[in-house]
Amino acid sequence: MMPLLTTKGLSRDFGGLRAVDRVDFSLMPGEIRAVIGPNGAGKTTFVSLVSGRIQPSAGMIVFDGADITNLPAYVRVRRGIAYTFQLTSVYANLSVYANVALPAQLTLRHGSHSRSAIQAAVMTALERTGLADRAHMPAGQLSYGHQRLLEVAMGLALKPRLLILDEPTQGLADSEIDNFVTLVREIAKNATVLLIEHNMPVVMQLADRITVFNAGKILAEGTPEAIRENAAVQEAYLGTAP
Repeated sequence: MMPLLTTKGLSRDFGGLRAVDRVDFSLMPGEIRAVIGPNGAGKTTFVSLVSGRIQPSAGMIVFDGADITNLPAYVRVRRGIAYTFQLTSVYANLSVYANVALPAQLTLRHGSHSRSAIQAAVMTALERTGLADRAHMPAGQLSYGHQRLLEVAMGLALKPRLLILDEPTQGLADSEIDNFVTLVREIAKNATVLLIEHNMPVVMQLADRITVFNAGKILAEGTPEAIRENAAVQEAYLGTAP
């Protein structure tokens, strides 16, 4: 099986700082991959490069066999890459429903553009994220945790092949985190998930494999069990084994 996503020598410099340093990475279709590491390790910069929010200083990104290194973010969305931001980026003055309708319209641009098709896509995404009963609330009135879930719903409405989630459980209550874990497992039946997450119990529950970043490089990669037992990872990030 071919990887869905690969990067080769991917680097990004900010002035004199190399935030991502010659990263070779590959992600298989249907995988749930967690990216962990200390603050400033380069995790968000790396996924921003993959999604096209920023351009690399060097290296190459291949998605589904095609070189996408120089494609703008909106073209990558059309290719099937959806990215939820580390900080919420919902339209606060629009309803929850309208926030999800915008990406749903993008996805349906080639097919049925009927109101009923858009409505079905929106309500499916809201039901999956537990927000259907809040569809007509202004998004700005949602709790922070629910705004994070709304971002996931917006990503799902794009029907992505690769869904990138940046700190999705931040601000969620424990009960909501349990539902989120179930949701990601369900998403992974039809898509590949790349997850930046600091909540180690969530990472250990969800990830098929974990990639550990440190100082812009990949420090280690492996199963949750292998990462938990990796002495270099414990020293750089975990402190002690979780």
